[in-house]
Amino acid sequence: MAEFVNVPWARLDPLVLDALLEEFASRDGTDYGEVEVKLSQRIAQLRSKLSSSKLFLLYDSDSAEWDLVDSDAAELLLDEQPHND
Repeated sequence: MAEFVNVPWARLDPLVLDALLEEFASRDGTDYGEVEVKLSQRIAQLRSKLSSSKLFLLYDSDSAEWDLVDSDAAELLLDEQPHND
């Protein structure tokens, strides 16, 4: 079972965060609607959503992959974590 970690994005080195946002914004299949949006605008939109807690940066320790996930999905994924009581 995947184990997700909520990464505190504000603590990341700004250059690392920029690289993560750029990689996400330029992924195949990333759809921003019918109007073409510049990469810099997409990155700004992602940063704004992170700042407003509409997106979360999650790291899957099993697959060693990360993703930006909307707040509802992040809550579900993080709540499904096994608890070591």
